[in-house]
Amino acid sequence: MQSQPKKVPAANGNGAANILVVDDHPDKLLVLQTILEDIGENIVIAGSGKEALRLMLEIEFAVILLDVKMPDMDGFETAALIRGRKQFAHTPIIFVTAYADEMHTAEGYSLGAVDYILTPIQPEVLRSKVGVFVQLFRMNHKIRQQAEESIALAREQSARLVAEEAIHRSSFLAEASHVLSKSLAAEEMLTGLTRFAVPYLGDLCGVVRVEEGEIARTQLAWTAGRGTGPVSIEDAAVSRLSDESIVPSLLAALSQSDVKVLELENEQITLSAENGKLAPALLLLGFALKRIAIFPLLARGRQLGALLVGVSTSRRFSSTDLAIAADLAGRTAIALDNALLYSRIQSADQRKDEFLAMLAHELRNPLAPIRSAVEIMRQSGVQAPLLSWSRDVIDRQVEHLTRLVDDLLDVSRLTQGKIHLQMASVDLASVMERATEVSRSAIDSHKHRLRIALPPAPVYLHGDSVRLSQVFSNLLNNAAKYTPEEGQIEVTAELVEHQVIVRVKDNGCGIPADTLPVIFDLFIQANRSLARSEGGLGIGLTLVRNLVEKHGGTVEAYSNGPGTGSEFVVILPVAQDSPSTGKPRQMTPRPAEPTALRILLVDDNSDANEALATLLGLAGQSVRTALDGVTALQIAAEFKPQLVFCDLGLPGMDGFEVHRRLKEQSRDCMPAIYALTGYGRAEDYELTREAGFDGHLVKPIEPSVLQDIIASRRVVAAKS
Repeated sequence: MQSQPKKVPAANGNGAANILVVDDHPDKLLVLQTILEDIGENIVIAGSGKEALRLMLEIEFAVILLDVKMPDMDGFETAALIRGRKQFAHTPIIFVTAYADEMHTAEGYSLGAVDYILTPIQPEVLRSKVGVFVQLFRMNHKIRQQAEESIALAREQSARLVAEEAIHRSSFLAEASHVLSKSLAAEEMLTGLTRFAVPYLGDLCGVVRVEEGEIARTQLAWTAGRGTGPVSIEDAAVSRLSDESIVPSLLAALSQSDVKVLELENEQITLSAENGKLAPALLLLGFALKRIAIFPLLARGRQLGALLVGVSTSRRFSSTDLAIAADLAGRTAIALDNALLYSRIQSADQRKDEFLAMLAHELRNPLAPIRSAVEIMRQSGVQAPLLSWSRDVIDRQVEHLTRLVDDLLDVSRLTQGKIHLQMASVDLASVMERATEVSRSAIDSHKHRLRIALPPAPVYLHGDSVRLSQVFSNLLNNAAKYTPEEGQIEVTAELVEHQVIVRVKDNGCGIPADTLPVIFDLFIQANRSLARSEGGLGIGLTLVRNLVEKHGGTVEAYSNGPGTGSEFVVILPVAQDSPSTGKPRQMTPRPAEPTALRILLVDDNSDANEALATLLGLAGQSVRTALDGVTALQIAAEFKPQLVFCDLGLPGMDGFEVHRRLKEQSRDCMPAIYALTGYGRAEDYELTREAGFDGHLVKPIEPSVLQDIIASRRVVAAKS
């Protein structure tokens, strides 16, 4: 199945380059080989890391495509062994993987990887990336030949000097790679590189960024004079090179994707400065710039700019100098491309955060009237058992859904450990009851038999009851999802010393052996074949592990493979102190009193407005409502409210403007104004604080919080 190796490209650039593809799956090898055949190079395949190492001893490769997950010797170990040999130290390695989290990425780059390609593979992207490195290989191969000729001549004169230069060159390139990896901010990275490269590469070093075919930004560093170190012009001060002799040659070199050495006639360059304070470069440099070498920065088939190296009249470019600069240009292009990609990812993350904030806001809006309606049902005095049960179910589910909506604001809290727990002494039985209630519909819809066996005596845990219920409801949902119709699900708990061991077991599809070690990782889903959609985002078990560990416990998964069922074992510490017997505070109906507050509600959601108004009315308050800012201002002028709850996302005039105008027109009777909104990010709190709101309340508002605010405003009203 392996292709016969061909000779590496000759010095004149004729012939095909060798490309090594390493993967233990024959079907993946066939796909990669088929995609790459169109670029006209010689594709050599290997089914393991060991075979790849053997081939590298026989054939010189322009680039290596290396699978990460392989048996016996994985991609990272193979890359380490390749980099361990001097002759392969600079052979480009591109990892092909479905897993590119930060830890794997960092490990790969530390082993000398130049890029990652994620599966499923896009043929155009693969061909483009491989083509870039083949092109660089040909260029470097030609330069290496020239360098080898120079080295051979130099070796005849002084073997010791050649050896020292080789050591310095390797050390320089290794340190340059370190400088490039220090930051993913493009300007900071390139500024550091240009300062580092002087005076080793030349008397001047610069990186020119190209956008849409035109020179956009320039970073330069040069020697300040004999015996002194390099100095630089910051990117904010230099926008473009303006010397007429350099710019045309620079653009020509970029269009040809080739190295160009430019002889300067006027022995100086000038710089176009945004602030107008820069003098001609001859005065700044302190030496006559005689030659500039231009090295295109190519990555993924795109022109990102050029690396400039300039020397004075006392220096000339040797073939070794050009080879080192070409190598550095290749590394710089990859680093710059990664930095630009990272910048785009950051922008995408910002858009994701904005989307999640809006989604959370939209989900909270219907929760607010539901919470108010539940409280009205509680205060109405109706004691019918079915109504009471329904009210309690709705109340618990609204509380649970509210906490889940909060998680949408920052998914990264799962991995950064920023989920806030409301710790208290909780009964394991009540936790399991709530978890069962949440999962009941999934269990019943598949006609599963659920058996729960808990210790006869109460077991108390020190934890967050909602989050613990979330742990076990996620495990029950998983069991229901991956167990065929009329399956068996068992939940058992036993006390062992100061710990409780809870087992959630099913007789469903089981977990494949290769998935079991990573089943709790983010976005992992077992490959189980059922005649229905499994659904899910692959974050449920990650959240389970995260929450269990935050409670000082552990969770493990067990399965003998497909078709044998699964068992999840949660171990939690038992609370050593006695449980709290306090009851939650509730607002109780009270008749209208002379001290009743005048309250204005401003919200474009009429259900939310009316539900909260009814609830406040039952509490004895005098309430008016408005659906927009203009109406709110009109009502306030006559009603003179003492307390205002105002939504932020109002039509026409937003809540911030309503707040400002209310303050202006109510100087003689200043109300307390609270933002009541579905936006609950930290920056949202900061915006309302800076605007002068008296508080920021996130929908749905807790009745106890509402009662506290009213009580405090009554005290203020009584004193005034």
